[in-house]
Amino acid sequence: MTEFTASVLIPAFNEEAKIAETVRASQKIPGVTQIIVIDDGSTDQTGHEAEKAGATVIRSQKNRGKGGALNLGLTAASGEYLLLLDADLGATAQEGRKLLAMVTQGKADLAIGRFPAGSKKSGFGFVLYFARKVIRRFTGLTLSAPLSGQRALNQKALKALGGKFAEGFGVEVAMIIDLARQGLVIKEVPVAMAHRKTRRNLAGFLHRGRQFLHICLAVGRRLLQY
Repeated sequence: MTEFTASVLIPAFNEEAKIAETVRASQKIPGVTQIIVIDDGSTDQTGHEAEKAGATVIRSQKNRGKGGALNLGLTAASGEYLLLLDADLGATAQEGRKLLAMVTQGKADLAIGRFPAGSKKSGFGFVLYFARKVIRRFTGLTLSAPLSGQRALNQKALKALGGKFAEGFGVEVAMIIDLARQGLVIKEVPVAMAHRKTRRNLAGFLHRGRQFLHICLAVGRRLLQY
């Protein structure tokens, strides 16, 4: 029997096809007492499907981006630990238990899920390369999956972040820099997770472009701070 409670935060934008399966898989993770889906301005049935699967749904009338959606969900989170998962993980969301185990056992303050090496590239390696370089420059850490949204963190980490996440799509990089600079322990954990890769089409390029811009903005703010 687990001796901890964890809240799962799942930001979701137009994920009606996968969100219910992701929620049901998250329910199987030991210690999870709360699953919060943040419907980030979806135009489909994401929120409805999440509710049917048993999640608490918080709806945003506009698309806030990942960091903003997570902060909206954070206002309702009550668990001792946080587990952040992408909406399109489906059945593989259950692998989040490995991330929670790392932080609940005191081995890390922030655990990051590292996906298996894929046989095909998504075609947007520059953003990943840039994120790795920036993190190494700021913190000295060499991470293979700095953009992974699959994360578990404890209250110490949340407090070090000022009780909230960075806004936008630079949230992952900002989180790593801020915690590492304060001496918190960050570990990558291999997970057998799978989700949809960003496609090499207009929408894909726009998403990666916005992500790159947000990372640059987050880095710029930290250059001024540090």
